[in-house]
Amino acid sequence: MVKIEESWKPYLGAEFDKPYFVNLTKLVREEYLHTTCYPPGKLIFNAFNLCPFHKVKVVIIGQDPYHEPGQAMGLSFSVPEGVVMPPSLINIFKEIEMDLGKPMPRNGDLTQWAEQGVLLLNATLTVRAHQANSHQRLGWTTFTDAAIKALSDHRDGLVFMLWGGFARSKKYLIDQNRHLVLESVHPSPLSANRGGWFGNHQFSRCNEYLRGRGEQEIEW
Repeated sequence: MVKIEESWKPYLGAEFDKPYFVNLTKLVREEYLHTTCYPPGKLIFNAFNLCPFHKVKVVIIGQDPYHEPGQAMGLSFSVPEGVVMPPSLINIFKEIEMDLGKPMPRNGDLTQWAEQGVLLLNATLTVRAHQANSHQRLGWTTFTDAAIKALSDHRDGLVFMLWGGFARSKKYLIDQNRHLVLESVHPSPLSANRGGWFGNHQFSRCNEYLRGRGEQEIEW
């Protein structure tokens, strides 16, 4: 049985019985058994477990987990305290500093975002060590697409942050009459340094939207 926070079950429970998910579970178990994979098994559904369905305010879509030791913790872009911040995360914090005047934090653990209602969702929830996108074809994206669509259909007034081509390809799942979609290039140095990441003010725009709806803003 998949250990996922109870509030998600009415919306995603049916997925667990579908043939693709049964197959996915089998494949993931075998991968974890025979190779080194990330994140640790108990953190695969960390994004969902820290952020119940009805508490979600913002969705940030990543591609797949970090694939080097000690980095992945089941939250897109986040690394545990004490782990060197990856370049994309540094650029996220730089933009927050420019946008909101908040100084760069000392570590890259985004748990406090998740606890405020930011769903840090990787489209693929597992990865083989040292091999980016190695689990992309196992079936995870069918599951995470269902999660995005469930939020779009059953919630109102969410902010979806789509960074880079891959995340933007998920836009068709989101009802833009009910939700705010903020798009930009990916924060990785390769994209960000060419322009289109810095100066977008996504974080203040997100908070402005939440404020306008009478919601608590996110402490980025």
